[in-house]
Amino acid sequence: MINPQRADAPLARTAMAYVLAGGRGSRLVELTDTRAKPAVYFGGKSRIIDFALSNAMNSGIRRIGVATQYKAHSLIRHLQRGWNFFRPERNESFDILPASQRVSETTWYAGTADAVYQNLDIIADYAPNYIVILAGDHVYKQDYELMLRQHVQDGADVTVGCTEVAREEARAFGVMHVDAHDRITEFLEKPADPPEIPGRPGMALASMGIYVFCTAFLFDQLRRDAADADSQHDFGRDIIPYIVRNGRAVAHRFSRSCVRSASDAEYYWRDVGTIDAYWAANIDLTAPLPGLDLYDNDWPIWTYAEITPPGKFVHDDEGRRGHAVDSLISGGCIVSGSFVRRSLLFTGVHVHSYGQIDRAVILPRAEIHRSARLKNVVIDRSVVIPEGLVVGEDPEADARRFRRTEKGICLITQPMIDRLAG
Repeated sequence: MINPQRADAPLARTAMAYVLAGGRGSRLVELTDTRAKPAVYFGGKSRIIDFALSNAMNSGIRRIGVATQYKAHSLIRHLQRGWNFFRPERNESFDILPASQRVSETTWYAGTADAVYQNLDIIADYAPNYIVILAGDHVYKQDYELMLRQHVQDGADVTVGCTEVAREEARAFGVMHVDAHDRITEFLEKPADPPEIPGRPGMALASMGIYVFCTAFLFDQLRRDAADADSQHDFGRDIIPYIVRNGRAVAHRFSRSCVRSASDAEYYWRDVGTIDAYWAANIDLTAPLPGLDLYDNDWPIWTYAEITPPGKFVHDDEGRRGHAVDSLISGGCIVSGSFVRRSLLFTGVHVHSYGQIDRAVILPRAEIHRSARLKNVVIDRSVVIPEGLVVGEDPEADARRFRRTEKGICLITQPMIDRLAG
């Protein structure tokens, strides 16, 4: 594991991580009809939120709060099952903080800043020195201790995690200008025309949705913002731009704290907020040396460890041979007499005989009946694919039946399958 050298006394043990996990993620369309974006499955056995939580855990942060709101049952159930090992006698805590009208009987979380403001009393009880605000819907590995150290060394009011993204993608993020010392001079939330990085045509410096504050300063800012009737009570739209204008906001470049498994590995950070991006990030994991290393025991991705039997491959007859190439096959899967290529099968998927599965992301408990040919697809949890279904060979037919993206990826859900029989 390549991890930048840190000094002796960890600041992380005096910090609290606060994960904002209430967003719907509407660009994932039907994948978020029944679950919040942070609860969407990723990588074979994890959920998207596990990456932010694992980074906090591996960085040494032992106090964590998770704010939930949109269709939170699946997310809360996952957190209860997979993240219930924190012990108060070790000065550890893990709080699930659903929107519960704690400030007003008519007000849920009105924005990301309000989702923290409504729980100030809970945070104050733990008395952390620092607060690390995290988005719960990105895939990456990062040591927050190094970001905390920069925050203290620079004397910043807020330190904002940032990374370079293609300019056309930057419309979905906060975009910033910085000076020669990485002090933020301008911050624009989701601009229609993102400014380029000087000397880097086609690239923009985007916020990762990670903010470090000293606790007392953050409390003051949240109280000021809550009293502003014109505010949207959002970090990207209100809190950060205000500090840029009136205080000291500093950028922390992801390359300084990204955790990689080899010296030549890429700085891996993904917003998997569209079907195309979600499919691509999962399929990337099937490469021999993927940019995101899930096999790194020095920086593990913690999650709910479901008890399953091993994956199973059966039949060895000509034309009916269960095998997989360049694929990730999770526990409880059965590949029975079909060929699986460049695909990721989540827990408990059953692929019946005579099928061809190519570049497919198949979520837990799906069942693929005989003679199906599936290419460039995302199949939702527990979907039953009927015998002989062909997807990925006729774009017009795919678009009539399923959610097909401009890049040719098809999302398949059970209601879509049910309509085929109607």
